[in-house]
Amino acid sequence: MTRKPLHGRHRLAAAVALSTAALTALTACGAKQDSAADTSASAGGVKASAATSAADFGGMDALVKAAQKEGSLNAIALPPDWANYGEIIKEFEAKYKVKVKDETPDAASADEINAITSRKGQDRAPDVVDLGIPFDRSGASQGLFAPYKVADFDKIPTAQKDPNGLWYNDYGGYISIGCDAKRVKDCPTTFADLLKPEYKGKVALNGNPNKSGSAFGGVYAAALANKGSFTDIQPGIDYFGKLKKSGNFIPVESTPATVEKGETPISIDWDYLNASYADEFKSKGVDWKVSVPSDGQYAQYYSQAINKDAPHPAAARLWMEFLYSTTGQNLFLKGYARPVLLPSMTADGSADKTFVAKLPQVSGTPSFPASDDLDKVKGVLTQNWDKAVS
Repeated sequence: MTRKPLHGRHRLAAAVALSTAALTALTACGAKQDSAADTSASAGGVKASAATSAADFGGMDALVKAAQKEGSLNAIALPPDWANYGEIIKEFEAKYKVKVKDETPDAASADEINAITSRKGQDRAPDVVDLGIPFDRSGASQGLFAPYKVADFDKIPTAQKDPNGLWYNDYGGYISIGCDAKRVKDCPTTFADLLKPEYKGKVALNGNPNKSGSAFGGVYAAALANKGSFTDIQPGIDYFGKLKKSGNFIPVESTPATVEKGETPISIDWDYLNASYADEFKSKGVDWKVSVPSDGQYAQYYSQAINKDAPHPAAARLWMEFLYSTTGQNLFLKGYARPVLLPSMTADGSADKTFVAKLPQVSGTPSFPASDDLDKVKGVLTQNWDKAVS
């Protein structure tokens, strides 16, 4: 497993990765072009760009034929080693003979939204986007997405989808504590543990929480572990201030390189990233242990959405059907990400038990903050983080 791109790991942050100017400059190369699917009716009598389910095409076989006629899918911001996207793309291409063009794999969610708006009407506009919160909500409110419901839409939990199918979660994970057991005698399993003197100079985050989505999740989880809530992140900021004052928290951004070299022997990060390190560095002598802290469980998922003006509308809808099929969901699972349909797949026995067994253990059902909550706590974080850990 190769290392994940730095910015790909930070895709939840609004102000990270490629600049708006860089993406806008790229749009000049894309000429305006109407796809064949947009100008002709599907087998079901509905334009591909207006189809809200495979039934509108006349069924999956007709959808496949329409997508193959288009020939390609424009994707953006899908790092090959993030949630197993490399294998997912290869499987999709092999199964349906539709070429996936994955532009700027390490772009951020904000860049994806910008690509949709700045390239409207161009054949290089993204067909589909993979977004962190709150970009899925904001994109829907701007009218950027097409309503579409995959075959198993009803199985997606209500809290993890737009009721009209404008966006829905695809995969996610929990904030976890990764630890090099060869460098740390007793690996911590809770946020309370991390305050112990034995971890001086050992604890790191994956970046600055004002820019990094995973670091933001780490502070949010710490808040929940210290009597905070989805509307009150200050206890998490205070916690890291205390961790910094004790000398335990170090100002080194945790990356695959720092983990491999032992520079960040304890890393607070998404469980699917920490779990991947356990495999990635085992042959290099790193005994990486992963645990989801019981005192601060925080889960966060990414969402899929279709560009309302997708140049390849049939391929976009076929991509969605593939991702939310048993095959697609198990491929996310293979990459240690928790697919949104895992509960129903576990119930019907279709989840790959081998990969399920490798997931870090958690208890209970995850809950998620509302968009307004996120806006509020991010404002508090912006104001108070730097002075707390300076």
